[in-house]
Amino acid sequence: MPIYESPAGKDTDVVCFSHLRWDLVFQRPQHLLSRCAAGARVFYVEEPVWDDGPARLRVDTRERGVRLVTPHLPRGGGGDPDEAVRALIDRLFREQEIGACVLWYYTPMALGYSDHLEGLATVYDCMDELSAFRGAPAEMLEREAELLRRADLVFAGGPSLYEAKRGRHPSVHLFPSSIDAAHFGQAREAHPDPSEQAEIARPRIGFYGVLDERLDTELLREAALLRPDWQWVMIGPVVKIAPGDLPRLPNVHYPGARSYQDLPRYLAGWDVAVLPFARNESTRFISPTKTPEYLAAGKPVVSTPIRDVVHPYGEAGLVAIAGTAREFVAAVEAALGDEAHAERLARVDRFLDGMSWDRTWAGMAELMEGVVAERRTAKEKGSRPRALRAAAY
Repeated sequence: MPIYESPAGKDTDVVCFSHLRWDLVFQRPQHLLSRCAAGARVFYVEEPVWDDGPARLRVDTRERGVRLVTPHLPRGGGGDPDEAVRALIDRLFREQEIGACVLWYYTPMALGYSDHLEGLATVYDCMDELSAFRGAPAEMLEREAELLRRADLVFAGGPSLYEAKRGRHPSVHLFPSSIDAAHFGQAREAHPDPSEQAEIARPRIGFYGVLDERLDTELLREAALLRPDWQWVMIGPVVKIAPGDLPRLPNVHYPGARSYQDLPRYLAGWDVAVLPFARNESTRFISPTKTPEYLAAGKPVVSTPIRDVVHPYGEAGLVAIAGTAREFVAAVEAALGDEAHAERLARVDRFLDGMSWDRTWAGMAELMEGVVAERRTAKEKGSRPRALRAAAY
């Protein structure tokens, strides 16, 4: 459906500023903004890259017509990078004839080159506590405070983030990780193993996602040593940690990143799916999208005690929770011996019923359409729009 159909009958562009590369992994921003692109022009602005060419913008097309915008800055060019990107963003607005638009933020740091822009609505979709991540800029918290001041709507990607942000803005809304159940449900059917996975023995314990400081590498190492007959398949790009920080053992395998479309084929060949996250500041507020994806794929799931996995998945008996390597191995062993497969899948399907990215996006779009309509009306009358009340969805 058209998402931003204004009272005047004109669609409103959406300009998103993100710290995440669109092509790295397919996750929350891709799910939401590709749906948004069905009814509006969407410009997804990544952080800049440095190379040997002049300052320029590269604009490519992605899912459903999303326009991927990558600023390129000259390596060693000197000057203020934010000012250079600001000039490129202004060029983007001129060349693409972007007028009244919705400004959508995943990173507060983008205010350094976008704080001069005024949108019909400003949205902060908070999917991580970025200030707690390794290498976070010192000014992150200050920029976030400014973004919260500017935002009309704040969307929280999980219950922990919602609780952390709800007192800092009058219109914070809980939109937790959702699921494309039909896509991951393909893993419940028999599929030929991808060639590199076909060579790996069983049982296979699998994970996919970014391999970074959130991964409990020591737990993975200990668990792999405790059961050398089990094979651990760790799919995903290595980011912000050295590849040498990962356990290098005969039964731990790193195929690299794989496309979103191919993930069900890999999942189909796993015996247990796992969430071996470390417990540190960078995981304190995470709400892993892969939790419902694993479940939709029909796999038994074992996780370390991440708050947004314990509640609701652990408490509902859908995910086994284990804190130490020995507990993790015991939970995986129990999952491998699961004899109530049909009953477990029935409980999973009841729990996931009604969850979808389409429904999540529809809820977000309704809120944004309200802000846009009110902003247009207020502009016509010369008055100021009221703030929306906080709500959870």
